[in-house]
Amino acid sequence: MIGQTMLEVLSNPKSQAAESYRVLRTNLQFSSFDREIKTIVITSSIPGEGKTTTITNLAIAFAQSGSKVLLIDTDLRKPKIHKMFNLENHKGITTLLSQHETVQSCVYNEIDNLDIICCGPIPPNPSELLGSCAMKDLIEGFKAEYDVILLDSAPVGTVTDAAVLGAICDGVILIAKSGAVDIYAVRRAKEMLKNVNANILGIVLNSMDKKNQNGYYYYQYYGEKS
Repeated sequence: MIGQTMLEVLSNPKSQAAESYRVLRTNLQFSSFDREIKTIVITSSIPGEGKTTTITNLAIAFAQSGSKVLLIDTDLRKPKIHKMFNLENHKGITTLLSQHETVQSCVYNEIDNLDIICCGPIPPNPSELLGSCAMKDLIEGFKAEYDVILLDSAPVGTVTDAAVLGAICDGVILIAKSGAVDIYAVRRAKEMLKNVNANILGIVLNSMDKKNQNGYYYYQYYGEKS
């Protein structure tokens, strides 16, 4: 059974948050005219900013639009994708990269058009695994099978994993939680991604209260903004 508490697109599809994920999906679909965007890394500057909640809802929104989607948990420090979908985590991307499992044995399909690969056992060398030739080969292989590949990565402000992935993927989205992170941490995270020539698609500002509405909403903007 899928844990739907944080999956607004499934549990509350008419909510403002669910609609914001669909808007984000649409923006990404039209984010580039010169280059196809298929592999997208989602990260944050610090832990606890909502990157996993964002990427899981975004993956479902893409799947509901008819795209064939692959969601991969590449946060090899504190993986959470398996918890969002109530999946086992004894195998996943780490066992794939170490060639202990086949792709077919690691893929879960809980929702139409959405395949999921969990993290698997936490390795002693996350950055090296993610930057390996095996990882690049896996991503290239997945691009031939899926329309959209979303990678949940560890916070770029604390470890290099997201920067490593950003250098080999088509784009990166940076999550920032309103009231939880200061602008200097966001700028530092952005600079770390730019240093590896990552294609920063934009920043999603989440958990921002709007005075005239209940709850919280997700606001996204694109382009070069500080």
